[in-house]
Amino acid sequence: MTLSPWSRHRMRRMLRRRLYRFEVRLPSKVPGIGFTARITATVITNPPYPERTDDLAAAIRATLRKAAFDVSRKCDPADLATARDTCGRHLASRRSLATEPPVEYEAVLTLDLLPDDQAAVRSLLAAQRRQAVSDLLRRQTTEAMAEELTHPAALLVRWIEQQPDDWKNLPSPETLRKITEAFSQYRPEAERTVEYAALEVIREFLDSFQDPPQRRMVYEVLAAGMRHAQRPDHAAKAEVLVNGNPGPSAPENGS
Repeated sequence: MTLSPWSRHRMRRMLRRRLYRFEVRLPSKVPGIGFTARITATVITNPPYPERTDDLAAAIRATLRKAAFDVSRKCDPADLATARDTCGRHLASRRSLATEPPVEYEAVLTLDLLPDDQAAVRSLLAAQRRQAVSDLLRRQTTEAMAEELTHPAALLVRWIEQQPDDWKNLPSPETLRKITEAFSQYRPEAERTVEYAALEVIREFLDSFQDPPQRRMVYEVLAAGMRHAQRPDHAAKAEVLVNGNPGPSAPENGS
């Protein structure tokens, strides 16, 4: 069908009017919070068109609404700028209706949040901040307590605090050792390094010598190894430990 220039112009104008800033309600990835959008489509194919103007406009609007719906439901309403970029870029791609011949079009989108959705986002962010602070404090408390309870004396103090009037039922040294060993196996992610593992091995090694003369000998060997490695400061500190733990067999002053 041959159309006059005036008829072509009239058909384009009618189609443009039906595709200008039509509204659509779009979901976000947060249930109950959605976007409001206005879409303007531009038909690139010149008339005549294979369908009536109203039918063609309805088909284009439906296609664009679905395309916007598919991408917006993955967007975070708290990050409106990124949602605008993502949805705008997705709708800007050229599309075509499955007509004969095909009708090509493209679109631009403006995205926003209604006042109620803005208030919901603020409430959501406030709740997330409160939860984050609560999680952090709980994690810090757990890590501090786990580190504290790796020491038998600290564990015993905790035990007495829970049962201040029952000193007859104190845990045995073996029970304390098992509990503190269980806690010593815990390490925060930042402390799971070779250095910390080496400290645990050294600590277990020293704890395996319960007899004071044996432990004194181990510290002497440790100090000698530090001197051989040209670490005199560390050797001096190890010798202080040796002198501070002479063991029950050492003679007392004046005896």
